[in-house]
Amino acid sequence: MVIETKVYQKNQITIPSEFRKKYDIKPEDIVEWDENENGEIVLTFRKKLSLKDLKGAGTLKETTNAVELVNDLYK
Repeated sequence: MVIETKVYQKNQITIPSEFRKKYDIKPEDIVEWDENENGEIVLTFRKKLSLKDLKGAGTLKETTNAVELVNDLYK
């Protein structure tokens, strides 16, 4: 299946609706452009992360002491 899109002013393009639906692409999602070893362009779609998505991503399983960490930093 070949779908064509036009490059508009300021180099903007529209993602075809077939792909937007298939990959659930919404406003604010990110399109990553890459080139493989054969010189072919590869597109990847990913969701934009919010602060809510990142909450807890950097937690440790062990407890820490902030005062000790600061003291160790300035030793």
